[in-house]
Amino acid sequence: MPRLARLDSPGVLHHIIIRGIERRKIFKDDKDRDNLLERLSNLLPATNTACYAWAFLGNHAHFLFRTGNTSISNLMRRLLTGYVVSFNRRYRRHGPLFQNRFKSIICQEDVYLNELVRYIHLNPLRAGIIANLGKLNRYKYCGHSALMGRRECKWQDTRYVLSCFGKSLAEARRSYSSYVKEGISQGRRPELVGGGLIRSLGGWEAIKGMGKRERIKGDERILGDSDFVLQVLEGTDETFNRYYEMKRLGYDLKTVEDRVCRIFKIGTEDIYSKSREKVKASARGLFCYWAVRELGYGLTDIARHLGITQPAVGYAVKRGEHIANQNHYKLEI
Repeated sequence: MPRLARLDSPGVLHHIIIRGIERRKIFKDDKDRDNLLERLSNLLPATNTACYAWAFLGNHAHFLFRTGNTSISNLMRRLLTGYVVSFNRRYRRHGPLFQNRFKSIICQEDVYLNELVRYIHLNPLRAGIIANLGKLNRYKYCGHSALMGRRECKWQDTRYVLSCFGKSLAEARRSYSSYVKEGISQGRRPELVGGGLIRSLGGWEAIKGMGKRERIKGDERILGDSDFVLQVLEGTDETFNRYYEMKRLGYDLKTVEDRVCRIFKIGTEDIYSKSREKVKASARGLFCYWAVRELGYGLTDIARHLGITQPAVGYAVKRGEHIANQNHYKLEI
């Protein structure tokens, strides 16, 4: 069966797995690992890609990314091509280093974010690279040490992950540490790295025709419950059609501004202020949500437009989505 096209759009959460060809090592020593770390430190900020978890092992590596203004395919091509050229030059070898193309799994954030952070960060322990949790806390080549505050990793978004575990930094780290410790006894989690069930049954069109929706959890490209999987697959075309239709009807950022201002009874300047006042923050969130999700603007475009950071736009989009759903707000006038 032909390989399936990647699913991607700005703000999507991806679990990425890269593997060495024929299970060979992709890191022979710490110099190789440092090489890839340096490339990540340059590339992720440049593409506004958020990284929530990562781990280097001998013949493979895991990442949990949220895409920014660059597609996941373009990001990984730039990351891996540069690394392979450097690796081959250092060891005087030729040919591919990685097994086929990288594996990318779109993930349902509200269900799997914490699970995936824990799963990815426990990989060095499960693989026997690290002897115990105490050593994992200080292990340089895994994002767990940054979350525990033992090592600095400027390109890793520790704040977002820790916010899921507590309000204060100390509380969040204690809660996160306990959560990771509880996961050690769970062993390997094959259900978190995609499945082949859908492909073996003939694809999603066949599954929907067989009426097995309740039993299906995801295919190799998607990790989530049945509703999420169907939403992603069915929304791939619908999302782009929606963007084009809204633009055809003349909707633009000025339309969004006017609609938000009418809803919250504020002036345009309030949307662009840096104020954390509830009404202004809510208005800014709804503006970001409609701009990104309804009109298809990239997170970076809106960050530049509002004069804020790309992660701040990501948080605002989530806040705006909640506001829109809770109040049944629609962009259409």
